[in-house]
Amino acid sequence: MNTMTNPRIRSEGMRIGGEVVFTDDVVEVLFPYTDEVIGTVPAGTAEHARRAFEIAANYRPRLSRYERSQILQRARELIGERRDELAKWLTLELGICHQHAIYETKRAQDVYQFAAAEAMKDNGEIFSCDLTHNGKARKIFTKREPVRAISAITPFNHPLNMVSHKIAPSIATNNCMVCKPTELTPLTCIALADILYEAGLPPEMFQVVTGMPQDIGDEMITNENIDIITFTGGVPVGKIIAAKAGYKRQALELGGNDPLIICNDLSDADLEEAATIAVAGATGNSGQRCTAIKRILVQESVAEKFVPLVLEKARRIKFGDPRDPETELGCVIHSQAAELFENRVLQAEKDGAKILYHPERRGALLPPIVVDHVPHDSELVMEETFGPIIPIVRVSDIDEEVMAISNSTDFGLSSGVCTNDLNRAISYINGLEVGTCNIWEQPGYRIEMSPFGGIKDSGNGVKEGVIEAMKFFTNVKTYSLPWPE
Repeated sequence: MNTMTNPRIRSEGMRIGGEVVFTDDVVEVLFPYTDEVIGTVPAGTAEHARRAFEIAANYRPRLSRYERSQILQRARELIGERRDELAKWLTLELGICHQHAIYETKRAQDVYQFAAAEAMKDNGEIFSCDLTHNGKARKIFTKREPVRAISAITPFNHPLNMVSHKIAPSIATNNCMVCKPTELTPLTCIALADILYEAGLPPEMFQVVTGMPQDIGDEMITNENIDIITFTGGVPVGKIIAAKAGYKRQALELGGNDPLIICNDLSDADLEEAATIAVAGATGNSGQRCTAIKRILVQESVAEKFVPLVLEKARRIKFGDPRDPETELGCVIHSQAAELFENRVLQAEKDGAKILYHPERRGALLPPIVVDHVPHDSELVMEETFGPIIPIVRVSDIDEEVMAISNSTDFGLSSGVCTNDLNRAISYINGLEVGTCNIWEQPGYRIEMSPFGGIKDSGNGVKEGVIEAMKFFTNVKTYSLPWPE
């Protein structure tokens, strides 16, 4: 095992009701590149989560819109001021390269900026009642009210931005949230909690509990004080939550198997640009995004021109030590994941695919592997392969057949299409069974405010993004008043 230079092990506690809470048993956090322990967090239990939800449900936030907006703006500023420190720990606990970690801090800042702006808006509606022959001289008004407590369960792949996407709308709507980050990458979530407290957030409004799913997971789903569960993660866990949560409202943002479709109307210059999108979309964040490009569907008549361009760009990627500022591709979350994805590539080869580029895997350091002629029903592209694999599926020149292949998986999150024909673009927008279809862009492109989410096994149709989350985190109350004209 390699050793790190000047190792500093962070021993963090849970953040419950304004207190830092430790336990005798701890969960170790590993640096994927070396498997070295970089920190520990408490192995919390159901009792810790129960206490946090009781605190959250009994606290009634009274922050004005202005105060909420100021806290969110200050959080944005503090993330910027501590960008290098946050990026360092993102790299250490997740293993992504420094460049991708910096990008994540900037995305998170956008979340707080948008939430700060939305917090200032009154989101009520007014309905006049003199509209029909049964009308009255009244007006009906709506207002949005916070719930008792929100349970947030977050994944390993975006330890800062994914938590931000849950807590920022919660703050903007005067809610109280208890968050359980994954045991694989919990340190950034705790650092974010401290930033929010420093920005002025009452600690009751955001609490962090840590631990193993088998010890604390059920309480995050079934606690009687929970009104809403917001979960981002894998399909199996999402379906378990759906089964156990019962009547509680749930936002389940699950996996993706996102295609980038390369149409046959592209010029040589267009194909070059499409290849750039393809490689960046497959390898960003080490491919560990639910919206990463998991399949490149290229129409047969342009495949021979397109594939060498992808190969050339993949070969140029500098992969290695995530801490090196020059590194462009770091690790996946652990060596077991890397081995699984590599084995899928090798199985695809047995099924007829051709591996064009496969530098040696070293533990969790998985290179950008380029695979051509992948059968469209291969496990490599039917399941969610959560790493920097670049699988090319050659497909028919008939768009309807391409759509059928694209729609043939259990997922329906995002998609990208490269075409210059507006009518074809519209056909794909209408025909792809997904939550997002981007023309001439990566499947995952969005701003942190726009609606985001999937269908089928990719989610239960509840959208994320600041505006949609603020709606979901509130109850609508209507009231009416006499309104003589």
